[in-house]
Amino acid sequence: MKLGVNTLIWSAAYDNSVEEVLPTIKEEGFDGIEFPVFRAGDVSPARVRRAMDRNGLECNTVGIFVDGLSVISDDATIRNRSIQWLKDLIAITSECGGNTIAGPLYCPVGYLPGRRRTADEWSWAVEAYQKIGDTLSEHNVTLAIEPLNRFETFFLNTAADAALLADQVGHTNVGILYDTFHANIEEKSIAAGLLTVGRHVKLIHTCENDRGIPGSGHVEWPSVFSAIDKIGYDGWLTIESFGFALGDLSAAAAIWRDIESTPSAIAYKGVHFLKQAIKQFL
Repeated sequence: MKLGVNTLIWSAAYDNSVEEVLPTIKEEGFDGIEFPVFRAGDVSPARVRRAMDRNGLECNTVGIFVDGLSVISDDATIRNRSIQWLKDLIAITSECGGNTIAGPLYCPVGYLPGRRRTADEWSWAVEAYQKIGDTLSEHNVTLAIEPLNRFETFFLNTAADAALLADQVGHTNVGILYDTFHANIEEKSIAAGLLTVGRHVKLIHTCENDRGIPGSGHVEWPSVFSAIDKIGYDGWLTIESFGFALGDLSAAAAIWRDIESTPSAIAYKGVHFLKQAIKQFL
């Protein structure tokens, strides 16, 4: 098992403020980071590799669609641009030394058209992920598609639908990111949802119900770790939260208050909780 932290806790980009905390991230017991790449110019892969080597850390990337991109658009030109961006992101991730891309990479976060998804939208998503399969294989990168709660997307909310999507894509390098924050809203049982999608899980975000310190809320962690054990998962457990004053990013994540004493506390207290939980339940 590897323990990771999403750097959106500190910054909306991979920048100096992230590199400044890398030594502490390592000292606190994390094995790696997950950092955002939203556009091609957001990051220098060579810089990331040097920083990871210097601090003895691994890295993965997280993406969302910006600038109007969407693989479920009814405009074929937009779908094709979005597929090309996914291929570019795969290459960037590989150049950074990462092997997993996570995120709700189907349509922009917050896009809520006021209706259920259509059969066409579903088919377009399946087709898009199939089209990037060869690129994923060539770069030895896995795409972990993230279901979000109903207040952030209309397209993919539940573990059952996520499992169906991965089944229909049918590529070993395309799977699911299971996030306990979103599952706490959408699933009858977080653990049962994890069991439902278990064969496709490529990454787990171990997040508290309020995006605060893992272990401090009402997520039923014993049953979650029991489910992790049952599905035989041995990959990344990554803490994802967001800085309290990151402008548009904090607004997009609906962070309207100081969730904990500091954003860093979510990471550093959270990783110690995860370590104890691993010892106790796995």
